Amino acid sequence: MQRSLVSALLLSVSGGLLGSILVLRRMALMGDALSHSLLPGIVLAWLWFGPNALALFVGALLAGLLTALASALLSRLTRVKEDAAFGSIFLVFFAAGVALLSRLPTRLNLEHFLFGSILGVGPSDLRLAGVITAVTVLLFLAGYRSLVLETFDPVFHRASGGQGGAVHLGLLALTVLNLVAALQTMGVVLALGLFLLPAVIAYLWCDHFLRLLALAVAVAMACSTAGILLSYHAGVASGAAIVLCLGAVFLFSALASPRHGAAARLLAAWRERKSVTASPD
Repeated sequence: MQRSLVSALLLSVSGGLLGSILVLRRMALMGDALSHSLLPGIVLAWLWFGPNALALFVGALLAGLLTALASALLSRLTRVKEDAAFGSIFLVFFAAGVALLSRLPTRLNLEHFLFGSILGVGPSDLRLAGVITAVTVLLFLAGYRSLVLETFDPVFHRASGGQGGAVHLGLLALTVLNLVAALQTMGVVLALGLFLLPAVIAYLWCDHFLRLLALAVAVAMACSTAGILLSYHAGVASGAAIVLCLGAVFLFSALASPRHGAAARLLAAWRERKSVTASPD
């Protein structure tokens, strides 16, 4: 449980940063496609190398990177848009993973890879999470200016000599690395929840970029702690527990955010309508 908690807290830092960029660049569904496309890599690694943790992680990493590369090439060499390319490649990869899973020679239970397992996090998983988080934070700091420009004004960034394509591919590669590091704690299906939901929650409360990043990381860490405790005491999958905690905060934020929540928007519309009907002709 302690290793799972530390792993989730480490990934909350890198996930909060990456998730904020994915949300601001409207790449949330691309991240979801990347997370689901890891499945065939996991199953193939199991078929070839057995229950070897390193092989499973390498298989997942290669499948994710192949998805990102294939989608990028498809969108650049054909008229298919990038979101459609990601959706198409994701469907093919995920279907291949399900088909391979049904062909496993043993009644193997891969549920902890799909939904996360609080007892599955070992020392090697913890080291992997630490390394991936450190690499993500360092690259984020080193390329902060290019990342901000590419996020908010990609036309100016590329016109001024910026390598927009490299930033985009680097962001996808970091997303794949973090998804692989989150496999044991979150699982393939729910790994992206630790990245996107904190960013969406922060987006509902913040209009300043740095504050959005800080709040996303803080929310991810708080809900990871609550989710791990819920998983341990309620006996549910750790990934599902963390996402449920994040979902509760998201629903509250969507309703109660003072500027961008549903209640505030409905109240403002009601006041405007009332003022219009009450004004003299």
